[in-house]
Amino acid sequence: MNADLEKLQESNKTELERRGSIINTGAPVTEAITIRDHIAVGFGDGTVRFFQSGSEPKVVKAHKGVVFSMARNGDYVLTGGEDGRFLKISSEGDIDEIANFGSRWVDYVASYKDFKVCSSGNTVHIWSKSKEKINSLEHQSTVGGLTFDNKGKRLAVSRYGGVTVWKQNNNKWTSSNYSWKGSHGKVTFSPDGRYLVSSMQENQIHGWRINDKADLAMSGYPAKIKSFTWVGDTPYLVTSGSSDAVCWPFDGKEGPMGRKPVCVANGGKELATFVKVLDGENAVFTGFSDGSVLLSEIDESKKPIRIRNSTGSEVTAIAVSSNREQVLIGDLQGNILISSLWADN
Repeated sequence: MNADLEKLQESNKTELERRGSIINTGAPVTEAITIRDHIAVGFGDGTVRFFQSGSEPKVVKAHKGVVFSMARNGDYVLTGGEDGRFLKISSEGDIDEIANFGSRWVDYVASYKDFKVCSSGNTVHIWSKSKEKINSLEHQSTVGGLTFDNKGKRLAVSRYGGVTVWKQNNNKWTSSNYSWKGSHGKVTFSPDGRYLVSSMQENQIHGWRINDKADLAMSGYPAKIKSFTWVGDTPYLVTSGSSDAVCWPFDGKEGPMGRKPVCVANGGKELATFVKVLDGENAVFTGFSDGSVLLSEIDESKKPIRIRNSTGSEVTAIAVSSNREQVLIGDLQGNILISSLWADN
């Protein structure tokens, strides 16, 4: 009977599950990013694991408590944790402590070239080439997210009541406020730098056109938007928070204003919890609350490909290696699937 069950389970595996590796770490996956030929994954037990094709993952005990946030910094990964430490970690496992805030959590981190940034409470701390802290930027409430634009000229900081955008001029940081009532979390600039968008506690996306601060309200979601990603040259902002991957068009003069989104990768009764672009393919991975993952083109007429079956635990991270050969999927129970994307790899 057990042999028959194993055969049935094997036959039900997706193509990527059959040729990949399935690992249970026992700790929730909090984030995953790509550095060089590695995929770095943060966990709820404070570890960071570096996955590389053809070798066992390198396990680094980085934090005491949860790894809250990660960002790529050249050939290194920056991490912020529950233990108040802001760290720079190499894929070989070497740890450099940039700062230690004691009992104050390091909630979010960001990076652009020489800039290393973290937030703790309502303060954003910025370092440049040296370890010397060059500036601390205070905000009216706790920081909900951090990001640089694609050119590294602007730093967006979300908070209650909107987003503050900082620019550096002659080593001095000046701010501009983009206001909208409510609690703002994850934040992003459009690839062309024309729009600023944040997810909100109130199950909606809010955006602004940067040149005139015109508001963009994208509502109607049944759940909180935990993840978004930019896809294609159009581009589309693809979001979680619904039974589909909801793709808002940002082309043209008005962007998504007055337009309906494209909806792909329907999960039926399951809600999308994580989305990740597949660069160069105008396609998106969509992870759901049951652990399943679909790969879809941004085209409602195209059928999605099932990448991973249900694990019973919501998808919390998806990362693709820099050469687009490997994909890693992680969930809230610590299940990891790492597999080659293409059959001839």
